[in-house]
Amino acid sequence: MVSTPEISNPSESVELNKQPSLLTAVVQRLDRATFVVGDLTLFVFQILSWISSRKLRRGTFIKAAYQIGVLSLPVVGLTGMFIGMVLAVQSFFQFSQIGMESRMGAVINLTLVRELGPVLAATMLAGRVGSAMAAELGTMRVTEQIDALNSMGVNPIHFLVVPRVFAALLLIPILTLMADFMGILGGFAYSHYILHIDAHQYFEFSSQYVTGFDLLTGIIKSLFFGACIAIVSCYFGFHSNRGAQGVGNAATAAFVTSFVMILAMDLIVGISLDKLYYYFNPAGASLF
Repeated sequence: MVSTPEISNPSESVELNKQPSLLTAVVQRLDRATFVVGDLTLFVFQILSWISSRKLRRGTFIKAAYQIGVLSLPVVGLTGMFIGMVLAVQSFFQFSQIGMESRMGAVINLTLVRELGPVLAATMLAGRVGSAMAAELGTMRVTEQIDALNSMGVNPIHFLVVPRVFAALLLIPILTLMADFMGILGGFAYSHYILHIDAHQYFEFSSQYVTGFDLLTGIIKSLFFGACIAIVSCYFGFHSNRGAQGVGNAATAAFVTSFVMILAMDLIVGISLDKLYYYFNPAGASLF
């Protein structure tokens, strides 16, 4: 007789049968992602409807502006300064091989105002401000403070979300300019005092290649980045699951999603602005 193998734990075979296949897991994740995109779109429309038809909550706005703007100045300024220094180090290594060290200022400053300044400033703010927003609103959801606002007839989106979105739209471009300024200062200080690049040539080539349109491009990008950080962070905070783990997951999801969307919008907005620039100025001359 052929003996059948004994199962030490019958529940193990049941658990093995219940494990989803790879295709099922992928479909579930796609379904979840589609739901989040649709729900986030409705969340944005709710914010826009309250922005266009109601007044701003001044107390919440001032508090959010202080947290986003004033408390973020040190980290944004320090980040911008080190970005400029790193660009100076890397540019000098490349440009010294072809004898064009004097043109380093153009490369450093152009890269700062168009790309690295807005993107890295937004990334730092997504980590500091976005996660804090998601954790704060997630805690309010867990402790039923948002439900209490609804029971008192106060719309939580108008009271909690709209002031934070306004503060981000207003202050993140200013913080981006701060990061650009500190990056330019850090790049010049390292280039002139450490690498002994002539200051006149450094700024002369910068003024030739860096235009007002380049600075405007970085500011426009920062507007999109600020709206993305505020809306995504508030969304995940509003829809946080119960418990401490749910709040932590909301803060993590807010940062990761904001970071991915910042990179995607940087590509889309950059391409769109360049096409508009060459559409209105086919010769490629400076507009500013």
